[in-house]
Amino acid sequence: MRRIRTYALTASVALALTAVPLAVPAFAAPTPASAASETTGPDVEALRAALAGLPDETATAAQVRVGGKGSWHGVAGVRDLRPGAPALANSVFRAGSTTKIVTASIVLQLVAEARISLDGTVQQYLPGLLTDDFGPITVRQLLNFTSNLQPGASLGDSVEEGYEHRFETLTPTEVVAASVAKGPNPEYESGEQQRYGNIHYTVLGLLIEKVTGDTYAHQAQVRILKPLGMRHTSFPKGADPRIHGPHNRGYDWIDGELVDVTEWNMVDRFAAGDMISTTADLERLLVAVFRGRVVPEPQLREMFTVPDVPKASMGMGLERFELNGKEIWGKTGSRPGYHTVVAATRDLSRTLVYSVNSTDAKGDGLSIVQRFAFPAFNR
Repeated sequence: MRRIRTYALTASVALALTAVPLAVPAFAAPTPASAASETTGPDVEALRAALAGLPDETATAAQVRVGGKGSWHGVAGVRDLRPGAPALANSVFRAGSTTKIVTASIVLQLVAEARISLDGTVQQYLPGLLTDDFGPITVRQLLNFTSNLQPGASLGDSVEEGYEHRFETLTPTEVVAASVAKGPNPEYESGEQQRYGNIHYTVLGLLIEKVTGDTYAHQAQVRILKPLGMRHTSFPKGADPRIHGPHNRGYDWIDGELVDVTEWNMVDRFAAGDMISTTADLERLLVAVFRGRVVPEPQLREMFTVPDVPKASMGMGLERFELNGKEIWGKTGSRPGYHTVVAATRDLSRTLVYSVNSTDAKGDGLSIVQRFAFPAFNR
């Protein structure tokens, strides 16, 4: 039986999940741009229904931003269960694996600058990183998740396991060393299968730092964030577990109780998932990438190329989906307490960015996607 408690919660806090929706608007009023044709715009009724009733057992807050042909913005829920204050619109949040879009973009910029080759190898750019047990692993294979690297070290395979270690530091180098120690995946050679995993992009982060002689975070700042005006996007400084700036707190179910998991050291996520951002900034990133303002041709085509291997669906930093006959490209991201999606049709006729304070953000996420993403693309 789950109990709605966070540390020493009072009875008034426990009532938040039922009392707050009566005091907090279930959705923000649509912006003027959202008065689009009902046949071309997003399904506003379904979007409002998705936000209605927050907070509930599966989410404490949500921010939704839909653009393209007709736009709509909504926010619902609470900023913090304890005082029960309304959720903040335009707040910062942990963006999780949407970080991989930035990482892929930096690498492809370096390819365009002829400082890296997609067919160059880890052995070439990071000599000594891999043992002789590994065959050549190319930059392309890291970008499209077809290398045969095994998962690296972690401080817990679930939120429950990781919670007790949330203030400890596991460096990217340690993550990769643990992967290398396992040897190559014995089930397939690099380039033969696509298996999603953070390890590919952790190595890419190390590669960026080696090739540029700079930190990953600074390269992201000067190459992506500053040029696009992503003023509210940042990366944690070292082992700092806090989210700086106005934010809605994140919660997760641990041993039947709803626990505050906002503060968490993300050093091990690195180039695979430690970015902090806003829905507006991620929308800027999404639109700029799709319009070719971040990665030039022909590298942009590579970003949207799915490798010809069984059951592949991912390009470079982006994944291809199909919904109601529409081809959609996007990326999900999750950290404890925060579930993020960025997605768009290739022609940008519909874009979606949301951040949901999911109480099971590291679960399969399907129910959250069905609830908050599908309405943006269902007509």
